[in-house]
Amino acid sequence: QVQLVESGGGLVQAGGSLRLSCTSSGRTFSSNAMGWFRQAPGKEREFVSAISRIGFSTAYRDSVKGRFTISRDNVKNTVYLQMSSLKAEDTALYLCAARPSAGWDSYYSLSNEYDYWGQGTQVTVSS
Repeated sequence: QVQLVESGGGLVQAGGSLRLSCTSSGRTFSSNAMGWFRQAPGKEREFVSAISRIGFSTAYRDSVKGRFTISRDNVKNTVYLQMSSLKAEDTALYLCAARPSAGWDSYYSLSNEYDYWGQGTQVTVSS
């Protein structure tokens, strides 16, 4: 069983930055592809970013490209989402997800492809 705990959310002004962290329990972290999703009130959960098992491959939704950076530390069992130039429309609950991955460079952008989820960390951007 994998448990994911997110942290780093908060209230920030538009144009500001935040770094989200997601720490995984267990010894299988380096076997898992990881992803970040977000969900705003009244809206569907949407893909934000994903990273392959050892970080060779990454993906982003178009609206965050150039502003967000995903990375991982397989020694610390943690995946990060560095968010810069934040906008009001980035306001949401940000969730971390994990799934086992056989491929070194595979990443996944659909929520139903993930097996494990954290509880989320709230990001609020004031305009």
